Amino acid sequence: MTVRDVYLPVAAQPSVETLIEMSQRAEDLGYERVWLPETWGRDAITTLTSIAKDTETVGIGTSILNVYSRSPALIGQTAATLQEVAEGRLRVGLGPSGPIVVEGWHGVSFERPLRQTREVLDIVKQVLSGETVDYDGDIFQLSGFRLRCDPPDPVPPVDAGGMGPKSVELAGRFADGWHALMLTTDGIRERLDDFETGGEMGDRDRSAQRVTLSLPCCALDDRETARQLTRQHVAFYVGGMGTFYRDALARQGYEETAYEISQQWASGEQEAAIDAISDELLDEIAVAGTPDECLDRLERFEAIDGVDAINVSFPRAADRETIDATMDVLAP
Repeated sequence: MTVRDVYLPVAAQPSVETLIEMSQRAEDLGYERVWLPETWGRDAITTLTSIAKDTETVGIGTSILNVYSRSPALIGQTAATLQEVAEGRLRVGLGPSGPIVVEGWHGVSFERPLRQTREVLDIVKQVLSGETVDYDGDIFQLSGFRLRCDPPDPVPPVDAGGMGPKSVELAGRFADGWHALMLTTDGIRERLDDFETGGEMGDRDRSAQRVTLSLPCCALDDRETARQLTRQHVAFYVGGMGTFYRDALARQGYEETAYEISQQWASGEQEAAIDAISDELLDEIAVAGTPDECLDRLERFEAIDGVDAINVSFPRAADRETIDATMDVLAP
C-alpha cells in the first residue's frame, strides 16, 4: 500500500514555528512522515530537531542533505543524534544536489557526484552501525574512530536522491530507498527499472527499500489559481535551477519543451517559460486543480507499481492557506 508523506515547503517560511505547525497538522491528518529540504534557508537539522520535539508520532526526514557541505562522518553523527532526539522516527535522505547550490552557496567544487554520493552513503552507514570506521575510498580515507556514544537503535534508513539512470541505479544498489522528483508517470516507471537493476547488482531486498515520489500538489476550489501556481513551480525548477531538471524532463520525451522553458527563463522571459508548460505536461508531472481532480490524479500516481510513498509537496509561491488546504484535501 502506498503511503502519503508531506514535503515541507522549500520556499522560506515566516518562522521555524510555522514549519512545526505544518508538521503537527500533518501528524493530525495521518501523514506518515514530514520531509524537509535543505537549500539556502534554514538548515534541516535544527529545524527537524524542533519538529521532533514538538510532535509525537509523525516520522521526520531530510530530503535531501547534500553530500558536499558536511563531511560524511558528521552526517553520520548528526543522523545518530537526530534519531535519538526523534525517538526512532528518522529517515535520512542524501544526494548531490547540484552545482548551483554546491558551488555558488557552499563554495565547494561539484565533482564526481556519483562517486561522492556512493562513498558518503557507505561511510554514513558505517558510522551509524557503531563499529570502527575504516574506509579507503577514492575520495575519502578514514580510520580509527567510532561513535563515542551508543549507536542509534533502530538505525535510521539512509536513502539517496537521483534523477538520471546511473544515479537511480546507485540508489538501488547502495541505499535503503530512492527519492524521485520531477518525473512523469512514464518517467518514473523507466527510472524504477534502473532502481531495480541497482538492487539486483547490490543483492538488495527490494521489500526493505522504499521509493518515495515527490509530487508538486495544489488543490483549490479556484482551479486556475492552483494550476498557475504549480506551473510557476515547475518552470522555476526546469528553467532556473541549472541543467538537471531540464535534462530530466528532456529524457522523458519533452526535450523541445524543456529547452524552451530553460531558454525563456534565462532570457528573463519568465511568463513565457511558464506558458510553455502545457496542460498535458502539467498533469503528467504534478497534481493541480480542484480537490476532486487532485484526488483522482494522486491515485493515478499511487497506482504505479514500485512507488511506495507519495510525498505531497507544494508550489514555491503557495501561501499558508493554500498549503493547509492542499494538505487537508490529500490527507490519507
